[in-house]
Amino acid sequence: MTRTNPRPGCHELLFRETLDLGDAADVALEDYAAVVTDSARAEAVREAGTGSVAGLHLCGAPAPPAPAARADVEAFARDLAAHGSATGLGWS
Repeated sequence: MTRTNPRPGCHELLFRETLDLGDAADVALEDYAAVVTDSARAEAVREAGTGSVAGLHLCGAPAPPAPAARADVEAFARDLAAHGSATGLGWS
């Protein structure tokens, strides 16, 4: 299950604006989003040409993410972007 090969239980969680995240922050965001949305996994959706993160593709989710979960994940992503690429799994 990936964005290029979606299956039932896959959902998109797109952000209001794209964010620049380093590798560690990208992994932290994917892990956080999977937990918050009760998904089997999350994959960062990158904007073509810039590589900025435009949102997440969620796999194995029981339902589309609720508005509160969407807001929480996006706020976490904005916080990661604000602290630079050195930020890793600071949420755990």
